[in-house]
Amino acid sequence: MTQRVTVVGGGLAGSECALQLARRGVGVRLFEQRPRFASPAHHGGDFAELVCSNSLKTTREDSAAGQLKWELDRLGSVLLGCARDNAVPAGGALAVDRRGFSRAVTALVEADPLIEVVRERVERLPEGPSVIAAGPLCAGELFDALAARVGGESMSFFDAAAPIVDADSLDRGVVFEQSRYDGGERGDYLNCPLERDQYDRLVEEIVGAERVLARDFEQKDLFCACQPIEEVARTGHDTLRHGALKPVGLVDPRTGRRPWAVVQLRAENAARTAYNLVGFQTNLTWPEQRRVFRLIPGLGSAEFLRYGVMHRNSFVDAPHALDRTFAIPGTQIRLAGQITGTEGYVEAIASGLLAALNVYAELTGAAGVELPATGSLGSLVRYATDPETVGYQPMHVNFGLFPPLADAPRRKAERHAALVRRARADLDAYLASRRDLFDGGRP
Repeated sequence: MTQRVTVVGGGLAGSECALQLARRGVGVRLFEQRPRFASPAHHGGDFAELVCSNSLKTTREDSAAGQLKWELDRLGSVLLGCARDNAVPAGGALAVDRRGFSRAVTALVEADPLIEVVRERVERLPEGPSVIAAGPLCAGELFDALAARVGGESMSFFDAAAPIVDADSLDRGVVFEQSRYDGGERGDYLNCPLERDQYDRLVEEIVGAERVLARDFEQKDLFCACQPIEEVARTGHDTLRHGALKPVGLVDPRTGRRPWAVVQLRAENAARTAYNLVGFQTNLTWPEQRRVFRLIPGLGSAEFLRYGVMHRNSFVDAPHALDRTFAIPGTQIRLAGQITGTEGYVEAIASGLLAALNVYAELTGAAGVELPATGSLGSLVRYATDPETVGYQPMHVNFGLFPPLADAPRRKAERHAALVRRARADLDAYLASRRDLFDGGRP
């Protein structure tokens, strides 16, 4: 195929999109501004860098996130395979060695003869077939051009990342390895147990600590899945103990009982030399993070490899600016990734894959790809492109987006299982009907 497609952004969506197009024989010019131009959240120049958590969420088949992974396997996702190849222990979740994952994706992109990597900043809308996957930190000029083209006001929300600590600096006399309900055997997480007075002091210090952005945020300003821990703590003294710091299913081997609260640490890499503080996304200043988080038992001498950061994310009003394939009406420009308001790592990968499929369909004269709305990806796309959506905000996949079942089981587990069965049957039927793009359900 002589037609070349422009892809802007080498994140999760852009990398998946470029690789999918190349595997279908389409030439790609992939623009990535890093490392020449840094962003507020990135740390290097590799493709598909994870800027917040290193977790791609649960793999449970009876969950919307697990179902999305199943759908991506059926659609032939490249990056999901890279994630599994670089997985680190995380219980029932798929977490990755952050650097290993990005390097694996970078190697695939740079080795593909049909992908030309251009390390430049894009400041205006491309011409011809193109996918803008510049992420929520899209450069100002490009986002302004995009906002001018789609019309209306751009919206934004605040996102945050958790700090990472050096494993060698942890007090292993206090910190213990255990996953919830594992009976005391070695688990995939490290746990820092807190007694009641330790928890009380930690919450007080978190709430009173100095912040980078010295303001109280309203809910509309914050993406719910990545709220800074200090904002969560402000909602109630015991909120953290029933959320990120819940001790349920854990037993402190020193005491033989469940702690009052627990801070969990998840491995950042396969060698387990670095751990992130689960649920500790934060807007606290770096000196305050060092002071306050060292109050956590076992972290008294913790060395911080990376402090938590908070940054502003932007997205377009997709339901009123894009069509069902995330294209700007009347153009050959599509959007993919978090700039569309589809929030989450795996969701970004999925949107990049979907953009590639729709670009390829357009280039070959085939009908656009409209996945069944009964699945994780199809229901998310329907929400994000439905003109009836009011007050559009970023969204993860979740069962609340799925169309309800007729005669749905009353028990939640049975209902979720039924939703998954329907989603899988419908996707298989759709893929079999689209042999112009898929061969027997495989790309």
